[in-house]
Amino acid sequence: MALTSTAGRATETSSVARPGRVSSPRRRRRFTLTPYLFLLPGVVIFVVAIIWPAVSAFQMSLYHWNVFNAQLSQWSGIDNYLTAFKDPHFWQSLANSAIYMVATVIPQMVIGLFIALLLKKKSPVQPLFRVLFYLPVVTSWVVVSLLFKFLFDDSGLINFTLHDFLHLMNSDVSWLADRWSALVVICLLGIWKGIGWSMMIYLAALQGVPESLEEAAEMDGANRWQRFRAVTIPAINPATVFISVMLVIGGLNVFTSVQLITGGGPVGQTDVVLTYMYTQAFNFSDFGYASTLAVILAVFVFILAMLQLRILRTRDGEELA
Repeated sequence: MALTSTAGRATETSSVARPGRVSSPRRRRRFTLTPYLFLLPGVVIFVVAIIWPAVSAFQMSLYHWNVFNAQLSQWSGIDNYLTAFKDPHFWQSLANSAIYMVATVIPQMVIGLFIALLLKKKSPVQPLFRVLFYLPVVTSWVVVSLLFKFLFDDSGLINFTLHDFLHLMNSDVSWLADRWSALVVICLLGIWKGIGWSMMIYLAALQGVPESLEEAAEMDGANRWQRFRAVTIPAINPATVFISVMLVIGGLNVFTSVQLITGGGPVGQTDVVLTYMYTQAFNFSDFGYASTLAVILAVFVFILAMLQLRILRTRDGEELA
């Protein structure tokens, strides 16, 4: 009994002696709100820069929008969408966007992976080559677009080299006056500028591949190609999925190179969705129809990205989305 009463008094004494350990409701509330206060600036920027413009664009797509006085805009419902689906120039611009996407994504991934494999091993010149291959990525789209326009102009360096210097052609070629040759020039620019980005992502992924796996495969008698196919490719599969999704989104949103090199010409044959949307908005002041094109493209890109994430799975069968 004496021991019990002594323990009880000790417990009471300790609880009285340390009242500061009991946190007040205000202190708990302040601690709980701290993470949200850190997230608040990012959420505000996301809402102002992404959500609000997207909602506004969808709202504008339902009107014959008057850019000078929004109050005078006339409700059109889905008329703009019906017009877009019946517009042959929209479908041609969407086809050009798809052609650019297909023609640039695969070469950027394949060549980027090849260069990353070459630069994987450390050497005295490795940092220099990394910078050289990544330099086009950080170069302005405006600068490189104007550079390619100069190179492939009728009196540009390419025609001079092939016709006047090497005498491989009988006459100069109007590269930018034909739909297909102009698209080739634009796609070459996209590939050249994007290889360095794919290379850096793949290089980071390759450095994360455990060397023990490759050593074990080598001890089992696997040659270099077998090790690459059975060990390296599955290990960098998440990077491949990320690169493919980002490149597809970027390919379908091509604008600057087309606008500066051809301006959508000749006669709109090289228009992509964004250049056609730009023309409708700023040349014809049809912001309602331009917003409709933007919404359709956004939905198309979203669906395609989701399909990619569903189709491209990790090796153990778990979906990445």
